[in-house]
Parts: sequence; structure tokens; C-alpha cells
Amino acid sequence: MRFASTFRATRRVPFLQTVKAATATVAAWLIASLIFPAQIPVFAAIAALLVVQPSVNQSLGKAIERSFGVIIGVLVAYGVALAFGQSGWIVLLAIVVAIVISWVLRLTPGSANQVPISAMLVLSIGASSPDYAFERIIETVIGAVIAIIVNLVIVAPVLLAPFEQSISRLAAEIASTLDRLATALVSPQSSAQLAELMVTARLLRTMQDKAQGELTAAEDSLTFNPRGAKHRRTLARDEALFARMPALVTRTIGMTRALRDHYDDDLSSEPTVHAIAEELTRAAHDLRLLVASVSAQEPHASPREDPPVLTAPLVVATPHPSHWVLLGSLLEDLRRIHEEITAE
Repeated sequence: MRFASTFRATRRVPFLQTVKAATATVAAWLIASLIFPAQIPVFAAIAALLVVQPSVNQSLGKAIERSFGVIIGVLVAYGVALAFGQSGWIVLLAIVVAIVISWVLRLTPGSANQVPISAMLVLSIGASSPDYAFERIIETVIGAVIAIIVNLVIVAPVLLAPFEQSISRLAAEIASTLDRLATALVSPQSSAQLAELMVTARLLRTMQDKAQGELTAAEDSLTFNPRGAKHRRTLARDEALFARMPALVTRTIGMTRALRDHYDDDLSSEPTVHAIAEELTRAAHDLRLLVASVSAQEPHASPREDPPVLTAPLVVATPHPSHWVLLGSLLEDLRRIHEEITAE
């Protein structure tokens, strides 16, 4: 299994992506063959294959990257052939020169790899005339343009659903962590249970990072996408919801850490602790309702009819000297959680 994982992806790319790549490659080959009938349109086919990406924005980036690499590679091949003539060893020389030029110009990996490949193909296929070099550049541009057109025509994907799911999962886990905190405050906890609570809370960072990556992919999928206009309002709504999550994650992890660091068996005897636990449970409930209202496209709906977290004053009895730091920390974090959930 480990050996297979070196060349197999964890999941398949969508079959539609495979169809688009095949369509673009075939179309580029046929069109380039009509324009340059004397040459096999290898450059057009390769360009089309590489430029088809999951989003139109990525395709444009790949088209520029690919075309720039080809132009430099073809110029390197032409220059080396012009200087040293036609022989087998100049292919190796052209490859080395192309690699060095890519390093000097600090090209991206895609362009840097394309430069020596293009130089090698030009010399191996067997032409070093200015006309041949110019035709290969045009051929590459044809392939890249066809790939972009195919990506536009064949249902350019809109990647909003993964972002929405990531937000929902993140919010649900924050709410569950708040519930677990409430239980831990009023129930005796062992060291192992507190450690497990902390480890679980820290996983919120990973979920937040994943949601951030899904947001980037969603924004990218709408850039230059002909279907993007009608989805931008949905994305803006989801972005506004996600903007609340980092503070909630930070406060939730902070509360968990404070409980772990300052816990003792007498904590549950503090009168204020039970009130804080109740507010944590209500905060978890309010957060779930907030996400549900946004998912139902009601971003301005009230999370619940009951008073939200900390709207009623808490009567804080004087705590034991060993507990006041923890209780003060929990109360302040609760206040800030309330602000994020209610957007006050």
C-alpha cells in the first residue's frame, strides 16, 4: 500500500476533468494539423493537455506558464543549433543551457521544466530554422487557447459546496467542543480526560486550515468563470460566516487549555462554574442555529428566540483563590464568543 501511494492519488479527479483534457488534446491536435500540415502537432497537444485545469483561472495561469517556457526553450534550441550546427551532442548541451537559464531567471517549476523539454523536442524532431521555431511557439499558443476555450465551454466547475461543508463541520466541532467543556466543568475529570479534551480541541486548527484552503479553491473557481456571477453572493455569505470562525477557534482552544492547566477536583463546587457550563451549552446551541440559518440563506435571522449567551448578567460569587484565574479567563472568553456568534 505504501508503494502504491507514491504514484496513486487518494481520490480520483472528476471524470469531467478527464473528458475535458481528452477533448482539448484532440481538438488542439486536429486544428494545429490543419494550420501546420507538414509537422506533427506535438507542442499543441502537450500544451492543451497541461493547460486544462479544474478552474478557468488556473488554466490561464498554466497557459502563460507553459507558453513562456516553450518560447524560451525554442529560442535556446535555435540559438544552440545556430552556434554549433546539427549533431547529436547539441541536444544535451541545449538541455543543460535551458536548465541554467531557468535557474538564472528564477522561473516557476512549471516553466523551468518546460524550457529544457521544449529545447529537447525542437532539436530531436529536427529543425532549427527561424520559421520552425516560430511555428512551434504559435502551435503551443494554439493548444493553450483551445484548452482555455474547452474549460469555458464544458461546464467550468464551481467549488462552493466543499467550502460550505468545511464551514459546517468546523462550526459543528466548535459547538461539540463547547459542550464537552461544559461537561468537564461540572464532572470530575482525570488527567487523561483533560489531555484528550485538549488534543481534540487542537484539531480545530486543522479543520480551520482545511476550510481556508476550500475558500481559496472556491474563489479561484469563480475567477473568469462565466457562471461565477450568480454564485458570488453565496460565496460572500459563506465568507462572512467563516470570518467568525478563527476567533471562535482561538477562544475555544484557549478555554480548553485554561481548564487543563488550572483544573482541580474542587472546581465543580464553585457556584459560578455551573452557570458558566450552562452558558457554554447555550453558546454551542446558538452556534449551531447560526450556521443553520446561514445555510438556509437567512444570514440575518436571529439564532434563537431565547436570550443569547451572556445577555443575562451572571452573579459571580467570590471564588476560591486557586480558581479565580480560571473563572475570570472562562468568563472573558465566553464574552468574546458571544460577540462573534451574535456579530455584536
